[in-house]
Amino acid sequence: MPAKSTRKKKTRTVRKAVKSVKNDTKVATASPVKAADDTKTTLKTATEVKTAEKKTETKIEAKSAEKKSEAKVEAKPAEKKAETKVEVKPAEKKAETKVEAKPAAKKAETKVEAKPAAKKAETKVEAKPAAKKAETKVEAKPAEKKTETKVEAKPAAKKSEAKVEAKPAAKKAEAKVEVKQAAKKAETKVEEKPAAKKSEAKVEAKPAAKKAEAKVEVKPAAKKSETKVETKPVEEKKEEPVRELPQPRRSVAFIGSECYPFVKTGGLGDVMYALPKELAKQNCDVKVILPRYACIPEKYQNKMVYRGSFDMNLCSDGRSFYVGIMEYVWDGVVYDFIDNQEFFTNGNPYTNLIDDIPKFCYFSKAALAALNYMDWEPDIIHCHDWQAALVPVYLDTMFKDTPIGRAKTVLTIHNLRFQGVYDKKMISYWTGLPDYVFNKDALTVKWLDANMLKGGLTYADAITTVSGTYAWEIQTPEYGEDLDAHLRYHSGKLRGIVNGIDYDIWNPATDPRLANNYDLGNVLTEKRKNKKALQEELGLEVDDGKFVIGLVSRLTNQKGLDLVNEILPQLIDGNTQIVILGTGDAQYEDSFRYYENAYKGQVCSNIMYDETRAHHIYAGADALLVPSRFEPCGLTQLIAMHYGDIPIVRETGGLKDTVEPYNEFTNWGNGFTFDRYESGLLLDAINRAKTLYFTNRWCWDEMVQRNMDKDVSWESSARQYRDLYVDLTR
Repeated sequence: MPAKSTRKKKTRTVRKAVKSVKNDTKVATASPVKAADDTKTTLKTATEVKTAEKKTETKIEAKSAEKKSEAKVEAKPAEKKAETKVEVKPAEKKAETKVEAKPAAKKAETKVEAKPAAKKAETKVEAKPAAKKAETKVEAKPAEKKTETKVEAKPAAKKSEAKVEAKPAAKKAEAKVEVKQAAKKAETKVEEKPAAKKSEAKVEAKPAAKKAEAKVEVKPAAKKSETKVETKPVEEKKEEPVRELPQPRRSVAFIGSECYPFVKTGGLGDVMYALPKELAKQNCDVKVILPRYACIPEKYQNKMVYRGSFDMNLCSDGRSFYVGIMEYVWDGVVYDFIDNQEFFTNGNPYTNLIDDIPKFCYFSKAALAALNYMDWEPDIIHCHDWQAALVPVYLDTMFKDTPIGRAKTVLTIHNLRFQGVYDKKMISYWTGLPDYVFNKDALTVKWLDANMLKGGLTYADAITTVSGTYAWEIQTPEYGEDLDAHLRYHSGKLRGIVNGIDYDIWNPATDPRLANNYDLGNVLTEKRKNKKALQEELGLEVDDGKFVIGLVSRLTNQKGLDLVNEILPQLIDGNTQIVILGTGDAQYEDSFRYYENAYKGQVCSNIMYDETRAHHIYAGADALLVPSRFEPCGLTQLIAMHYGDIPIVRETGGLKDTVEPYNEFTNWGNGFTFDRYESGLLLDAINRAKTLYFTNRWCWDEMVQRNMDKDVSWESSARQYRDLYVDLTR
């Protein structure tokens, strides 16, 4: 009996000790500061517990206590470290309590649970009680669970760790960094005990713990951090490599009589604007030289800068003229205007041959003199049509020994029909050229006349036309305009390069003049809206089912308008509408006005040139008519294709090179063509187009999309010109 009572007393003593330890632990949890002060007392209590446990015969408690005691005894030097660890715990518990109290923490919990990093944190927590077990074996398991919850919330922070560490100025982020560091250090603690000292320093900084509490409360901040982390891959994107410019660099001087937007009467103006601009993108130094006509809009005149002036001998009797140079820079191209009120005061660039011959003799020589005056030595001088055809002649004679004498010359034929032919004596006087250039192989034609274009073809280093087919056609009597033999003789330096169109001006996706912009993706729906807008604008019957044919052209015999006149009444069948835009020969202007009056609501004749209306016709028409007798290149069919129109053309010159006939068996091609110059064949081509439009609309729509997808820009053409320049100057 005495033995039993003794056991009971001992058991009571053990229970009291355990309760005492529990109370001490609670106090430490509630007050981290006090826990630090009571560390020694806690250790003493722990020692008493161990002594009591040794005497106690309960197997489960004894075994656990012995194991933990062994760990404690073996790691005696680490007691102080263990103390430190105990100090770390209260701070963690505070955070744990906070996590439980705040609903926001649950969101963080949910978010964190998906993170694999949480397992590492759990392992760390399980290792921590091992350090604490020496202090008390008390079932602190619930506390561990809470700690787990907190630690599990940390991996979310871990993701944004790099982001947070980079911003020490943010107070809330500061606390988070400290908590994470503590977690990482505690993780290392299992393997490396000295890390506990770092934790000690961390715990002593109590205000940081409070900040950690605040951080837990404001969980949305963690979400923001997460969002930032998710966008990080964007920063890792590599910069796009800089496009290498073609080599070697060449300097090119363009000399011509017109250039968009300053003055334009035809395709030459478009080429003089678009080709230099594209060459500038392909590593060419480009200068364009033009006459300073009085008709150039004032908004450009006002921006011209005076570069200098001089007097130049021109005529064979020594008569001299003033040469002024006005400069305008735009789109990477330098435009130099030759100023002379005596020659360029007329409102139009071209008047009559008697006045135009002296004007362009002066311009050709003044352009070369201006290059010498500005001390700008081009590698290539590229001149256009008969108005600048004397440039190669002057360069090889009067300017041969000047700084620009080494330049190579290229002469482009835009239309062989216009050659600058006049009395030989008059041209000899106004040019002042030596007599030996007036021979049958150079300027002289028909014994008494001089041909300015022929002289240029003789002295130029290279000759180009604006399409490959036209380069072949002009060597035949039918298209050679009496120069076919001369061109065959110089065929070794003759080549054709098809023109392109400027996508900055002609682009249905960005064209500001259109009622509705469209591209390849929505052409089938949006083009109908432009068709309706065109019908309303021109007073035509508004009907989406009508087949609308457009004709945008100079009204001259070259454009095949006599064929159109013959068949136009046969086209009016109740399902077809025709829209005409242009000016020219009176016979065609009058006939088209008649047809408009005769077929109200079906035919509209716009006898004028309106750039905006031209854009509207390209966007609203279903097909575009180009039945030319001859066509060096033609830009209208290129613009039409890019705007989703189907071209109906004659197979000649550039029309043949750019329009592939539609084949109904293979469902391939991009237009309708006819070969011989006959009105019946034109009518047949139009009827074939109408048949496909009304009976096989899906094939028509496929052709529209093929046309829009075709590259008709200046990029490829400019590359061919650049290759020519490089070949000439090797």
